[in-house]
Amino acid sequence: MYYWNHRGMNGWGWFVASISAILFWMLLILLIVFLVRTMNRGSGRPHNTPGRLPPERVLAERFARGEIDEEEYRRRLAVLREEHHGPDKRERAP
Repeated sequence: MYYWNHRGMNGWGWFVASISAILFWMLLILLIVFLVRTMNRGSGRPHNTPGRLPPERVLAERFARGEIDEEEYRRRLAVLREEHHGPDKRERAP
């Protein structure tokens, strides 16, 4: 049984080899998860981090609570949408 004993490796040798294999696969899986998450950051999706709401939603909640009236809500919403959709298209005075 020379092959199964791997040249006289004792119980501790097998234990260390097993732990090393488990750690290797865990690190490999963590690396893949990290790379996938890093690549998805630049995918063009909005960055909705936990605890931070999109500006339009915050504005809508303020309107729903009665903190701002409809006119102010629409005005601020228009400003937010202009900022998100590119340069200002209003005519500017020279």
